[in-house]
Amino acid sequence: MPFGGNDWLALTQEPTLEPEIPICDPHHHFWDLRPNGIPYQRFLIHELNADIYSGHNVRSTVFVEARSMYRADGPVEMRPVGEVEFVQGLAAASASGVYGPSRAAAAIVGHADLKLADKVKPVLEALQAASPNRFRGIRHNVSWNADPAFENRETEGILGDSKFREGAKVLSQMGLSLDMMLSFPQLPELADFAKSVPDLPIILNHMGGVNRIGVYVGREDEVLADWKRGIAAVAACPNVTVKLGGMGMPRWGFGWHGRNVPIGSEELAEAMTPWKSYCIEQFGPNRCMLESNFPPDKVSFSYNVMYNAFKRLSKSYSDSERAAMFHDTATRVYRIDV
Repeated sequence: MPFGGNDWLALTQEPTLEPEIPICDPHHHFWDLRPNGIPYQRFLIHELNADIYSGHNVRSTVFVEARSMYRADGPVEMRPVGEVEFVQGLAAASASGVYGPSRAAAAIVGHADLKLADKVKPVLEALQAASPNRFRGIRHNVSWNADPAFENRETEGILGDSKFREGAKVLSQMGLSLDMMLSFPQLPELADFAKSVPDLPIILNHMGGVNRIGVYVGREDEVLADWKRGIAAVAACPNVTVKLGGMGMPRWGFGWHGRNVPIGSEELAEAMTPWKSYCIEQFGPNRCMLESNFPPDKVSFSYNVMYNAFKRLSKSYSDSERAAMFHDTATRVYRIDV
């Protein structure tokens, strides 16, 4: 059975838990016409709304770059500006209220190549001009892994590169933030990098990019131990916050996407708890935000089931701690007033 699909997700239905809890979803994408073979090739306002209005109280969302709708021509370094121009239009449509009370893409995270060093500034200025009221920063995907099956997005050791660090300092000086996606063996490198730019708000995506497929099959205990050490090192840097999500991606090795019937929230919460609890223990709730990572995570579970699982696994925390993880950390970090 091919993974994903709304008809498949509809096979698992459950009532929404605690529908009154305010939520800011700090990580989703928009795209259209992704390559064949990728589930949810179209994910725009209507598709997002079908998820965020499925029962939970999602007040706002954050768009994160996805290499979509880049400009077709012009200087290569400026082409990512097209994506922010595209999303700014979707965000304005959402803000009109026509599509409902939630504010999609209330904050926008674009892309600029930090390896440009000080020459990244004109790109960042163009991104700000494309979305004067919503652009908050960039994501630079630095994922690198020795596994030959892994899609490397940067070269080995990029976080220690002098030009990359110079570009990050420009980002910091402009009052912007840096989302980072990487592979878990790079976590110690991220800790060293974060110390070099202590005034730069850094947001670690997807709990540090765990891989339990490919060369890591059968090495789960080793992966867990390495990941825990890396998370603890990054959490010691006060300028880093973490997004608690991404576990629906097949790279985590749970195999949920291949089931005949999608997973329910009780089983999902049980599987997620050890990983998320460790992050919360290390970072503290005020530096944690529960994310959907939709549509990539949508290949494994529905939006309603996912947030039900988040609510189940967070029940032992206080009301203020839960408020931080579901809403307040994200709105503070991304400066959202919805």
